[in-house]
Amino acid sequence: MHALLLIDIQNDFMPGGALAVKEGDQIIPVVNALQEKFELVIATQDWHPQNHGSFAANHAGKNIGEIIELNGLPQILWPVHCVQNSPGAAFHPGLNTKKIKHTIVKGTDPGIDSYSGFFDNGHKKATGLEEYLKQKGVDSVSLCGLATDYCVKFSALDAAELGFKTTLIRDACRGVELSPGDTEQAICEMKATGVQITDSSVV
Repeated sequence: MHALLLIDIQNDFMPGGALAVKEGDQIIPVVNALQEKFELVIATQDWHPQNHGSFAANHAGKNIGEIIELNGLPQILWPVHCVQNSPGAAFHPGLNTKKIKHTIVKGTDPGIDSYSGFFDNGHKKATGLEEYLKQKGVDSVSLCGLATDYCVKFSALDAAELGFKTTLIRDACRGVELSPGDTEQAICEMKATGVQITDSSVV
């Protein structure tokens, strides 16, 4: 079976949100149309506690964009975003959620960030996504959502490493672009690990 993974299509990643991705809202109609082409649709949701270690606000004297060490791993400091049960953590209101069969929450441990839908950033704990997909007989996944250069990329890399045939639907994603070219570099990294790159028009 071939599943569609919707990565972090949440209010805080939309224009005007706490961690806005430029043109993030433009993927919504594309994603809604894509869902009709898949039997199984699964979403991931950033779901941080207020005291999360990735928030610059939780480190005195530190600024957004600085890199610190958090429990032995390098950690970019982000604005406070996608706090559990907050409006910013909710899915974009335009997203059709009727077809979503299962939602995986991630980033719930304050001591470690979790870009990937499959594991935390240290690969210490699994989210349950791999197990769920295998239970459903999924062998191929296509990914779309936010952001290409972080959560989408790491989810795709993990999916490929776990043995799923993995495809990125490029026009149904947008990048954060902390540095110019980050999105293109992320796509090159995914390609190098065997991730197929396609557009929604050919799905």
